[in-house]
Amino acid sequence: MALRDGFLWGGAVAANQLEGAYNDDGKGLSIADVLRAGDVNTPRVIDKDGPLSGMNYPSWSAIDFYHRYEGDIALMAEMGFKCFRTSIAWSRIFPNGDETTPNEAGLAFYDRLFDCLLAHGIEPVITLSHFEMPLGLVKNYGGWTNRKCIDFFARYAETCFKRYQHKVKYWMTFNEINNQSDVFYPFVVWTDSGIVFKDSDSFKTRRQIMLQAAHNEFVASARAVAIGRSINPNFRIGCMLGFVPVYPKTSNPDDILAAQRAMEERWYFGDVHVLGNYGSYADRIWEEAGAAPVMAPSDEAELQYGCVDYFGFSYYMSRCVSAAKINSTPTNFLGDDSNDYVKVSDWGWAIDPKGLRYVLREIDGRYNGIDQFIVENGLGAYDKLEADGSINDQYRIDYLRAHIEQMKLAVDVDGVSLIGYTPWGCIDLVSAGTGEMEKRYGFIYVDKDNKGNGTLERKRKLSFNWYKKVIASNGEDLA
Repeated sequence: MALRDGFLWGGAVAANQLEGAYNDDGKGLSIADVLRAGDVNTPRVIDKDGPLSGMNYPSWSAIDFYHRYEGDIALMAEMGFKCFRTSIAWSRIFPNGDETTPNEAGLAFYDRLFDCLLAHGIEPVITLSHFEMPLGLVKNYGGWTNRKCIDFFARYAETCFKRYQHKVKYWMTFNEINNQSDVFYPFVVWTDSGIVFKDSDSFKTRRQIMLQAAHNEFVASARAVAIGRSINPNFRIGCMLGFVPVYPKTSNPDDILAAQRAMEERWYFGDVHVLGNYGSYADRIWEEAGAAPVMAPSDEAELQYGCVDYFGFSYYMSRCVSAAKINSTPTNFLGDDSNDYVKVSDWGWAIDPKGLRYVLREIDGRYNGIDQFIVENGLGAYDKLEADGSINDQYRIDYLRAHIEQMKLAVDVDGVSLIGYTPWGCIDLVSAGTGEMEKRYGFIYVDKDNKGNGTLERKRKLSFNWYKKVIASNGEDLA
């Protein structure tokens, strides 16, 4: 068996990490626009009340894709992209989030962008909320802790679905919606739901707040799916999870049970999107948190009606977990034990290609052969610009080759239904986790450093022509 005809090879980015132009053409501030730059050793600071003078906010200029997208898309077309995954910046369409009339200049930008992609034969794959929402919804409503955001998101989704119904077929609602499970990592709770906890908030309090926000997002996602189908029945609307599989550290039954518990944090978010209800284990999760989310009487029906069409996910790494470590630190139930069988990247992320096959098989079995879409996968690394201008990123080729090989085994041997593969950061952009430019993922090099210096010139890396060959052969030529 080979990958299906029409397999969606491409690349993935997010609006706030590459567009720049943070206040052009009526755009409002988003929660991404108040994230300062950090690095591998320095967490990003959140200025939740608004930007401060003299601070470095990388999303403000990013790589200026807003003004350079035509040239960048031409390079992607040169590689042979079949699709391009990006997001719409919600605050370009509704600057404060609660307006009743959208910003026409923002809508027009995405018209131009999608037209350019389609002119090159590239299918847009669009995420509605990728680590950003209007900052106004956080300041005035408390972000996703407030059910009013469901209505605001539904209005935004309906506006986009109507406007682009003849240009975009593939959609996703929320990016890596499950990241916020880690309530002691402030960045992910902010980017997923616009929440900043108090330092005094206990683990249980944080979990209660997060679970309520997630429930509101589930309802918003389901409502968006229903709205989209009513506008264009040919839409394919998916969920998107950050899928980090958690292995038991040893064969000790206690470690195996700990890994099962950790994986429930993945299935909790997947089950509601795909099956339309909470799994039986949710009662245990709510009991651990000390409270269940508050739900409206209509929520159950909305969740059941708004199940997604495909399962989109990112895969970068795996984790291990041990019961002993959880017992000593109960908040560490998601795992961070080292794995003696895999290497790690410069940022300490496990490099585990076989973990991708494992994930594909697990999702396939749990959701009865649902279509899957690998919408992020890649290696963040320090790239060296040689004296002759070349970037010899053989390590990136090796990483991607190993993952594509496992992806193909999942299709050829295991029978997984896979519709596409879009490596993350196909052009260098701002790292979400650290705010760095020098944590590079792309096939296309962008001349900009962590301090914002550089010409923004684009250069083809060694991996550029390799990926072009992979696409042309539909994954058969990986040499």
